[in-house]
Amino acid sequence: QRFKHMSQYFDAYRIDHVLGFFRIWEIPTSAVSGLLGQFYPAMPMSIDEIEDFGLPWRDNLYTRPYITDTVLEHVFRKTDIAEVRNKYLMARGDGRYDLRPAYETGRLIAALPPDTNQAIRKGLLKLCTNVLFLEDHRLRGKFHPRINAMNDDVIACLREHDQATFARLHHYFFYERHNDFWRDQAMKKLPVLVQSTDMLPCAEDLGMVPQCVPEVLQALGILSLEIQAMPKAFGVRFGNLTTNPYLSVATCFTHDMPTLRQWWTEDAGRRQAYYNQMLQKDGTAPAELSGWLAEEIISRHLFSPSMLCLLSWQDWMAIDERLRRPAASAERINIPANAHHYWRYRMHLTLDRLLRQDELNNRILSLIRRSER
Repeated sequence: QRFKHMSQYFDAYRIDHVLGFFRIWEIPTSAVSGLLGQFYPAMPMSIDEIEDFGLPWRDNLYTRPYITDTVLEHVFRKTDIAEVRNKYLMARGDGRYDLRPAYETGRLIAALPPDTNQAIRKGLLKLCTNVLFLEDHRLRGKFHPRINAMNDDVIACLREHDQATFARLHHYFFYERHNDFWRDQAMKKLPVLVQSTDMLPCAEDLGMVPQCVPEVLQALGILSLEIQAMPKAFGVRFGNLTTNPYLSVATCFTHDMPTLRQWWTEDAGRRQAYYNQMLQKDGTAPAELSGWLAEEIISRHLFSPSMLCLLSWQDWMAIDERLRRPAASAERINIPANAHHYWRYRMHLTLDRLLRQDELNNRILSLIRRSER
């Protein structure tokens, strides 16, 4: 009924976080960090499966936070380590520490008095996540590798050979093990949406994208979302716009991300790499995004093979240095992690004034016509 009503006004609709139709991410109520979550539905691994993968099981080492003096030196300031040891930790006698029962979960740490040293609170929360495996919420004796554990201090608890083994196991679990299983989950739900309306379905498929996702989207004729700064290929820094699939929507960034101008100034190394590698320019990238560079980036998106190219108004305005906002920081629409920064952007120019901007309007018109959009 909703689709029937919406179709009176729209030709296409967006499925937010389409990966949720394949699986969702659950975080236990005792935790505050998403790193301690797990996918549901999922097929957690038994101890036998983990050992068959080549990783000898050590429950006490793998499932409890890995805390040593070296870890403390990485996480806390030198001046805070003694207080952390004495107040929040218990020595185990084997060179490791455990969090005291009063502070052993993220929720308990988050509830510490407001006058608690914030650097210590932040470090304690990090210690909570320093585990290799999480027991399944529903199936006792079955385990999930902790997501992204290879980039944390916990990986140091393994020998070099076992670190490589865990990395293979992690990749297998998140990108291979569930392909058929999650495909079946999505095919129970997504066809119902697609078949209930003639509107064009467009999916927001960002995040950890297993192989089954593009296969399902293509089979159902659902457009994917292609963002050059968030390529889906593993280990690739920037996407190649010329290889975008036809069944896709090309855009610079979404409403939950920085605008093009903000992104340009956030990371000097990334900006330089993009300038040289993707824009194929020599020399040093300018610190601020100029109008002509913004126009070139937008042009490349318009000329991509994607069926649709949807660009935010802020990114269109970036091509005119006279009319765009002086401060790029005023362009951001939404910061999901900040409850006090949401949907606050407002156009700073009236429509009447915009209609009189012949130079800008003609540049936009030329870009669209030349790209045959």
